[in-house]
Amino acid sequence: MPDRSTRKSCCALNIMFETGTVSPIITLQVSGLSADTEEVMGGHGGESLLPRAAGGVFSSQRPYFYTIGQNMDYSPMKPEQMRGDNTVFVLLSFEGPDLYALAGGLGVRIAQLARTLAAKDFATHLFFIGDPHLKGEETAEQGRLILHRWCQWISHYYPNGVYQGEYEKHEDFSRSIPPWIIEHIVRPAVAEGKLVAVLAEEWHTAEAACRLSEQLKAAGLRDEVGIFWNANNTFGFEHIDWDRLKRETTITAVSRYMKHIMRDMEVPTLVIPNGIPEDLLQPVNEEAAAEVRQRLAGNPLLLKVARWDPGKAWMQSIEGAAKLKASGRRPVFLARGGMESYGGEVLKRAVSLGLTVKDVTADGESVDERLAAIMAAGNADILNIRFHCQHELLRTLYHACDAVLANSTHEPFGLVGLEVMASGGVVFTGGTGEDYAQHFFNSIVLDTNDADEIAGYLDFLAVRPEVVQRLRKAGQVTARQYTWPFVVDGLVERLESRARVHGALARPFEVVVHRAEETLAEPSPLDAISLGAAGASPVVYSASYEKDAP
Repeated sequence: MPDRSTRKSCCALNIMFETGTVSPIITLQVSGLSADTEEVMGGHGGESLLPRAAGGVFSSQRPYFYTIGQNMDYSPMKPEQMRGDNTVFVLLSFEGPDLYALAGGLGVRIAQLARTLAAKDFATHLFFIGDPHLKGEETAEQGRLILHRWCQWISHYYPNGVYQGEYEKHEDFSRSIPPWIIEHIVRPAVAEGKLVAVLAEEWHTAEAACRLSEQLKAAGLRDEVGIFWNANNTFGFEHIDWDRLKRETTITAVSRYMKHIMRDMEVPTLVIPNGIPEDLLQPVNEEAAAEVRQRLAGNPLLLKVARWDPGKAWMQSIEGAAKLKASGRRPVFLARGGMESYGGEVLKRAVSLGLTVKDVTADGESVDERLAAIMAAGNADILNIRFHCQHELLRTLYHACDAVLANSTHEPFGLVGLEVMASGGVVFTGGTGEDYAQHFFNSIVLDTNDADEIAGYLDFLAVRPEVVQRLRKAGQVTARQYTWPFVVDGLVERLESRARVHGALARPFEVVVHRAEETLAEPSPLDAISLGAAGASPVVYSASYEKDAP
């Protein structure tokens, strides 16, 4: 072997652009190599050091040549990102934006998600159990959002909302939607080179999602479509074939709380959080909030908005108010429950604890009339609100109260807590690990079901106004990070990541290679010869370097 301890090796690298051909030929010429350097390079035209690209050819003669540009494949690369011009979204949900289809938080969630995707220029199709008296198909958001009201022929027989006759609707939804999507959305999108992303919500859509996947496989189109099924709650889990759902879809969850529940079921999930509308960040009516505080004069003034359900920790909340009253304070507790019979048990328990209860009704339907009815309700420890509270009314109450009790023993996400934060209120959450809640930074996070914990924190906040102000300000900052535009950006990034894994989107190294190929496929605007007549002489650019021999 030659002695390489002090030897330096010099070589020249000539880059020759030959134009006048269909695709330019670029040759790398390496010359001036010493014998030992040739040995290091492998003695076969430098193949061990020079990269080989598709269509590239190494010369077997010295000097060493590497030519690219001949017979190279310049077929279009897969897209790098999901954009409005290359992706179509399909949303499946029982609930939707119609009043007929709004039964809870899911309807609000899916409507906001659909509108936000459309606002970001994605063609978006929303399938839901719509009002039977409205158009079967309707467009919104300048044509980018298409509403598909499904099962209307069944809904005509069930006028009392989306979940009346739900099993008949579920069967029709699961049977008819998959083939319609394939023929009217997937095939046209694939023909245009577009991606299709399907997002299905809750147990009612699980069967449709599985059938869609299976029918796409039969049609040879499964690789062109990403199917995601999302769990917002545990309702209906007993109806789901989990092995089949795991095989046919990517499963997501609305929070880490739901992710942990499903992990115990051996169901892996991605977390895609809920969101709030941006308009909830608008300033609250400070004058109205101040009047509420003055007129009701609660010490403290409390509010709880939830279904009458044991999982919403109503008993803990009522008992906390009773402890405050027993200690000499004068709490006023605004309670807005639902139609559930459990509300009678809660109010009966309140009376047994020495709390006075009064129902609050309103003749008018406006926000001002209903707010006036609350303030005029008179003296009572618990004001049981018996009418619907509009968002504007709730935001005023959230801001006016000393604390909003959003504590639950089972809370998949906790949207009320974010709404309180957006309104500049103080929220108490339960120990269910709401992703956004940070104890004593933007909220009070309860660790137990003990009413003494609620009463103790309320006594502490009464003498620490600076902590209250910090909670209110930090809460508003947090809420901004959970508006729908932020949430959808995160959703798209998650979907892009999965698409790259499955080959639907280009991976980073593929992007680099493709861009290099595109550059080589086009004459350089800086190369005068490349702009001249065919057959012009090649231009040779030379560079030399000196390198320590290994």
